Amino acid sequence: MTATARPEVLALSSSRIRDIANAGMGRSDIAAFWFGEGDEVTPQFIRDAAQKAISDGETFYVHNLGLPALREAIATYESKLQGFASSPDRIAVTGSGVSALMIANQLVVSPASKVVVVTPIWPNIAEAPRLIGAEVTRFTLGVENGRWTLDLDRLLETLPPDTRMLIINAPNNPTGFTLEAEAQRAILAHCRKHGIWILSDEVYERLVFDGSAAAPSMLVHAEPEDRVIRVNSFSKAWRMTGWRLGWLTLPETMMPDVPKVIEYNTSCAPAFIQKGGIAALSDPRGEQSVAEFKAGLSASRKLLLDGLDHLGGIEAPRSDGAMYAFFRIEGETDDMNVAKTLVTEHGLGLAPGSAFGPEGAGWLRWCFAARPEKIAKGLERIEAFLRAR
Repeated sequence: MTATARPEVLALSSSRIRDIANAGMGRSDIAAFWFGEGDEVTPQFIRDAAQKAISDGETFYVHNLGLPALREAIATYESKLQGFASSPDRIAVTGSGVSALMIANQLVVSPASKVVVVTPIWPNIAEAPRLIGAEVTRFTLGVENGRWTLDLDRLLETLPPDTRMLIINAPNNPTGFTLEAEAQRAILAHCRKHGIWILSDEVYERLVFDGSAAAPSMLVHAEPEDRVIRVNSFSKAWRMTGWRLGWLTLPETMMPDVPKVIEYNTSCAPAFIQKGGIAALSDPRGEQSVAEFKAGLSASRKLLLDGLDHLGGIEAPRSDGAMYAFFRIEGETDDMNVAKTLVTEHGLGLAPGSAFGPEGAGWLRWCFAARPEKIAKGLERIEAFLRAR
């Protein structure tokens, strides 16, 4: 008998983004925008905090739920930012936002559970319940008047009473779609009525371009014991992608069981990494660094979207949040072929839209968390591709 993994694992797809990136690995001339991270390193004061913790010998196991000081800092941060009543007793620190997603699914979803995911979406989010054996239904965003939209009435009709969980990522990767407060209230009321869990991935909450401090959180409208789990991460706003530090905000009644699930995943996030998280949230330089990062993002976003519009023959709906342009080129339906041609012949690294699900086929994702001169170089290279067709 052949030794193979279980069917749910065999059904997983390899990363199409990695497939494209691998085609350009080892080349120093690639203008790469394929991954969801920027050019900037983590701010120095955060690195200093982690380095001090290592020097102080903080290299041992800590509580499954995280350092009390970090849980307190997270609760204070999100209460002030979003206005809902957070508490350290509702916070679980995790070894990355991805780990937070998986732990949330393990807490709520069983094999054969029905899960609805709003798409297109970062593949890790949709694959987590599938890996457990859940039945996943995809609900696709639309484009209207040059903007990404959600057909709220149709979504609620797609949520039968036996749905176990609805997963929403907003601001959304890859589209930048942001869920408005009115839609959040309607979704919450429907899910509350039918006992449906909501997994709200809010990793990009700080990266919005309407002048507000953050996109609204689903928890602003929720009661403390509503079936809502919020996922967040230090990766994006504080440029800490390689640190692998995230958190969950959960109903307090769930908390006695959360440490057990974390124990059998990662046991705990490293103490010295958590000290970096404390610095990010508690040091005044943390908010200053986020504001500076957002200002740079906003400028790069405008440069990219205006540049794509100027080229012509490109549909690039405006993004309300996150750090991506999700666009398509007229006459091009094979996004994998386009992405491979761009990287091998023109030195431009973009993510293929089909990496984010079948509804992304024909689209491309461009991460604009980059310096303006790099964005300009990328625009020159996509223009060369258009001329060469």
